Amino acid sequence: MQTVPRVIAFRYLISRLHARISAVAAGDQESGALSLEWVAIAIVLVTAALALAVFLAGKLGALESLIPD
Repeated sequence: MQTVPRVIAFRYLISRLHARISAVAAGDQESGALSLEWVAIAIVLVTAALALAVFLAGKLGALESLIPD
């Protein structure tokens, strides 16, 4: 068995996806539904990640200008 973190994470995601699909196939109506709270949390996290990426790109650009040629 491989202990590479990416492989473990991928297997975990696949097992969670399989569990969700099984629950939907069994007729559980709430198994695949996203609640409004989770959608709002996802939007906030994506917005924060994009803001951080823009901020860090600006800081990196400012630091690159300090490097002599």
